[in-house]
Amino acid sequence: MDKGIKILAIESSCDETSAAVVIDGRQVLSNIISSQINIHKKFGGVVPEVASRKHIEVISIVVKQALEEAKIELKDIDAVGVTYGPGLVGALLVGLQYAKGLAYALHRPMIGVNHIEGHISANFIQYKDLEPPFVCLVVSGGHTYLVYMKDYGKFEVLGQTRDDAAGEAYDKVARAIGLGYPGGPKIDRLAREGNPEIIKFPRANFHDDSSLDFSFSGLKSSVLNYLNRKEMKKEIINRADVAASFQKAVVSFLVDNALKACSLKHVDRIAVAGGVAANTCLRETLIKRGNDNNIRVMFPDFVLCTDNAAMIGSAAYFEYIKGNTSPLSLNAVPNLKLGER
Repeated sequence: MDKGIKILAIESSCDETSAAVVIDGRQVLSNIISSQINIHKKFGGVVPEVASRKHIEVISIVVKQALEEAKIELKDIDAVGVTYGPGLVGALLVGLQYAKGLAYALHRPMIGVNHIEGHISANFIQYKDLEPPFVCLVVSGGHTYLVYMKDYGKFEVLGQTRDDAAGEAYDKVARAIGLGYPGGPKIDRLAREGNPEIIKFPRANFHDDSSLDFSFSGLKSSVLNYLNRKEMKKEIINRADVAASFQKAVVSFLVDNALKACSLKHVDRIAVAGGVAANTCLRETLIKRGNDNNIRVMFPDFVLCTDNAAMIGSAAYFEYIKGNTSPLSLNAVPNLKLGER
């Protein structure tokens, strides 16, 4: 296996502009992230056109900072990795076109990376000894997957959401109880002050007992109906209890299915990825349940849970050593599925 391969990675799928330099898929020399959260907060969510314009403004600065922090020059780069989907098409195109220009000018190969595969690969940075196979729970604002990683770049989707992603449900419920955007961290904090046993919000029940799919739209609707009933009766709403009860329903669903997936595939390791992996309740619950079942549970550091280029650099490396590079004609694929090339 090649050693000392330096990947300059770029991530711009949503509202973070990020660039990183990663060696051999596991050693991060730099990971610069320019977040747009404060810009989109006043809109209550990400505005695609605004996100694209901001990416254009800062991408050159972010790449320069990544190279400076890594103490290397562009000529030292072996390949350029970049997210090409899924995500917001305008945002994706900014990073992709910039990566194409770099690859062409440097005469270096370009590697298009699936954003979800990038999230999974964050665990290779966090856990240097981690090797496939293992089960991965991917939970973010746009995605909820249960994946069996057979080998590097080889995935079997065991379950996925049939409607809202877990993070999307968090944002919608947070908005309904007046917490604002981004909803996930705010519900997580408020839930610590509430009683998760006060309100029994239902969880989706599929006819197929073996299904590892998720559904959060019904849960979201139950929360909205509860709030509406309380308001109609002019009763006091304890927002902390709502947050805690909602979070318990989401987390129990995620944890139960993740443990079922380990049993199905006869593996004793779960890696968690995506923005919701930063949720403290999910971390505490899954680690405890994992310990009870002799399953090792792995969470990346918080900075590797959010959208970042280091995870893209890791995923790009494992494609690079297999000889999988992308043509400069590569286009953004906003609805790219996991495992697709």
